[in-house]
Amino acid sequence: MTLPRSGGVIAPPPEPPVRGNLFARVKALDAPWALSFAGAVLVWGATVGFFGLPVAANVLQTALVYGIFMVLVGLGQMLVITSGTGNIDLSVPSTIALAGVIGMHVMNGADSRIALGIVAVIGVGLAVGLANYALIRLLRIPPIIATLSSSFIIQSVAITQGADLPAPPAALGNFATGRFLHVPYLAWLAAVLSLLLAVLMYRCVFGRRLSAVGQNARAAWLAGVNVHRTRCIAYVLSAVIASLTAVCLSAVAGGAALDMGVEYMLISIAVVVIGGTLVTGGKASILGVWGASMFLFMMTSILNAVGADAGVRSLVYGALIIAVTAIAGGRAPR
Repeated sequence: MTLPRSGGVIAPPPEPPVRGNLFARVKALDAPWALSFAGAVLVWGATVGFFGLPVAANVLQTALVYGIFMVLVGLGQMLVITSGTGNIDLSVPSTIALAGVIGMHVMNGADSRIALGIVAVIGVGLAVGLANYALIRLLRIPPIIATLSSSFIIQSVAITQGADLPAPPAALGNFATGRFLHVPYLAWLAAVLSLLLAVLMYRCVFGRRLSAVGQNARAAWLAGVNVHRTRCIAYVLSAVIASLTAVCLSAVAGGAALDMGVEYMLISIAVVVIGGTLVTGGKASILGVWGASMFLFMMTSILNAVGADAGVRSLVYGALIIAVTAIAGGRAPR
């Protein structure tokens, strides 16, 4: 076939026409995070329609406190899931329980011991993250089994330390309930953490390595990336973020409890998947975690308002995860 010429230079072949596929255009816009925000806006609009603006405004203010816990655990889980297919951290609830118990014991209700308590909590996260990946790496146990098994051990340790827990220090409680520019301090804290993770993921070598490992671990290894060290850091960061979440939960609730992290096992996965992070790894979405967290919190508020129990909420979360995963897979449903 003879190519057209222009001024003696072979012209490139014409661009193929863009297919008028709505789903293709949505993916081209990298829309999963935007869809999660759109879902949150629609649910909030439904709240306004059914219950009125004052109730909806109160739900929004509450979401900026309690919905932030979903954001925090989701950010940690996002790092693990981004590290590749099959990687997941099911020890988040037990890590929250243990870190909350240890943190309250170390702080002992004294403002002067808050910093020491936070150091202890970070230490709990480091130990849990390293232990989780040691099970995965050294014993070659699948991540879902390794982290689920470790969660039973972690929860047992938390139970042994869960008696006579002191109340959180007054300064910590004031921080948990305080606001700046009408936005809770906890929301500002989550925003700062999100910015730090964004820099880590998109401007630092570690983020590029994590994405490369998630996309193709063998290719990353051949390119010189230390796959196991990169994944180990992801698990450690997830556990540390879960531990810091425990401090915030304890401050808001007025104390630590052994079951305060139970509801975040499924939620930490749901906000990551619904927010647009690929379940096969290699692509994270920090904004998506925020949008999905607000969407799920407002959805939960509506379900609570109509009298739905925890089982119905879990059913809704599961259905949403399946739907989003199927859509993100790019295959037409049969």
